[in-house]
Amino acid sequence: MSKLTKNQKLAIAKIEAGKSYPLLEAAEKVKEVTFTKFDASLDIDVRLGVDPRKANQMVRGVVTLPHGTGKVVRVLVLCTPDAEAAAKAAGADYVGLDEYIQKIKDGWTDVDVIITQPSVMGKVGQLGRILGPRGLMPNPKSGTVTQDVAKAVEEVKKGKIDFKVDKNGIVHSSIGKVSFTPEQMRDNAREFVNTLIKLKPATAKGTYIKSIYLSSTMSPGVKVDVKSVDAV
Repeated sequence: MSKLTKNQKLAIAKIEAGKSYPLLEAAEKVKEVTFTKFDASLDIDVRLGVDPRKANQMVRGVVTLPHGTGKVVRVLVLCTPDAEAAAKAAGADYVGLDEYIQKIKDGWTDVDVIITQPSVMGKVGQLGRILGPRGLMPNPKSGTVTQDVAKAVEEVKKGKIDFKVDKNGIVHSSIGKVSFTPEQMRDNAREFVNTLIKLKPATAKGTYIKSIYLSSTMSPGVKVDVKSVDAV
């Protein structure tokens, strides 16, 4: 086990063991225990009372964060020529079809989100083995397979993200940057958790939101008082 650095020891010392912090205070604490020289990502981990092995307890969805993600999101739109102008006007970084399909086959995946139309999914489907493992495969459930590609681009650029519970029943996502104000961090976390609550499977039994942790890149996690998420 590697030794803790001076900053890591300082960070751990600032978090009271076993304490659950109100959401706004947890956000303030994350800022306090982050010592990176770059603008670290704000991460949220929510443990759910579901069994992801059962299809009827899979939790997956999308959320538009009120203050965005703080990241520059590179968007590729694979569409027919008649939709290219609208996609470019909406802010897409790359727009086209056959030439980009070939580039991806050749190994290019330098984008964060790929949006496409239902009519070209036959061609895009050939890229499943490349895009799937990277989390880039367009999916109707995440809003990235749509006829209105321009609207989808605008939503992604404004802070729309998709998420999915993992095999351990945990949903992990980046929901901002440490440079955000504590209030912005709180708002984004609240929107994320409330979206999860709306997606609660009817078959889920017992406590649904088991725990919530906020952290930043390389910082320790700060436990959030679940009941404080809906508090003003």
